[in-house]
Amino acid sequence: MQATAYTYDPETRSGSVLLDDGTPVPFDAAAFDAGGLLLLRPGQRVRIETAEDTNGPRITLVTLATL
Repeated sequence: MQATAYTYDPETRSGSVLLDDGTPVPFDAAAFDAGGLLLLRPGQRVRIETAEDTNGPRITLVTLATL
């Protein structure tokens, strides 16, 4: 699924994305590291993978979207 990078903290390597319906979803350092990225800027289109958690969807991977 695709989303838009919303926030990113390079010190913690965590942040959040906005789904296409505008819903913000946080991601942690493990999801960021799984994508192999070095940096993420707000507004970039990203591809995410999710897994269901007791609190709803949890992002397991964040990487740049390619056309």
